[in-house]
Amino acid sequence: MTAAGTERWDRLARAAAAAREGQDEQLVRELLRVEVAGAPYALPIERVREIVRFRTLTPIPRVPKVVLGVISLRGEIVQVLDLRQALGGDSAPPGRRARIVVMHGDEGEVTGLLVDAVTEVMRVAESDLSEPPGDPAEFVRAICTRGDRFVSLLDPDPVLELAAV
Repeated sequence: MTAAGTERWDRLARAAAAAREGQDEQLVRELLRVEVAGAPYALPIERVREIVRFRTLTPIPRVPKVVLGVISLRGEIVQVLDLRQALGGDSAPPGRRARIVVMHGDEGEVTGLLVDAVTEVMRVAESDLSEPPGDPAEFVRAICTRGDRFVSLLDPDPVLELAAV
């Protein structure tokens, strides 16, 4: 590498380190933003195992309506919940952008959440998260703003507990 090339890489590395120092001053959370019934929600990225396209579900008899069925994911059986119903909405047929967000549970189990769309991975400073107004909702842990919209950060534990049948 030439001296000019080395100098250029050195400047880039210093700029990246300076930007990183500013981020270290405040804790930054990464959140997966999803859409459910036209509303934005976020899930902690550290609990997301993977995101898969919607596929045909195998129904399970005598389970709560929120449990849509199961899918086989590389030989593993994954129970899929309708996040729209879990949040108190009406069920709707999955659209073209529907995805199944496969989440890790506390005990190593996995559960899929059917969402209308996955929109982005957000980086949000911990200081930008605030408690939701009014009575704390069962599934909403915090809220933040993204542009001109409020995004509700979901607590995955009570949602995933709906799969315990």
